[in-house]
Amino acid sequence: MKPLHFLVLDRNPERRGELVALLRSADHRVDAVSDGTAAAESLGGTGIDAVLLDLGMPGLDLPALRRAIVSSDPGDPESLEAAERRHLALVLQHTGGNKRKAAHLLGISRSTLLNKVRKYGLEER
Repeated sequence: MKPLHFLVLDRNPERRGELVALLRSADHRVDAVSDGTAAAESLGGTGIDAVLLDLGMPGLDLPALRRAIVSSDPGDPESLEAAERRHLALVLQHTGGNKRKAAHLLGISRSTLLNKVRKYGLEER
């Protein structure tokens, strides 16, 4: 699994430190903050993959955090080919590279899957 970028927001410094240490020991990138304002600033424009959030934090502005997480500008949509390539890669990862099982999940023949794998350069290396 590729490393993720986490944002940890927790009012308890000991628990925050333990979470950071645990995630970093698994080779993930971690930003840790102690208040909602800093969390919203950290979320602005960075590639955060997951947020660990202390919902009991006093004064937490959930709507502001939601706005920071969900961009109002989704950007240009990806092409159909890019979406298909991404989805094929995810299904192959899910099946552990088992192409017969992947083809079954996708509802296509194994030969069609093999053609798409070659087309998108998804062969195992």
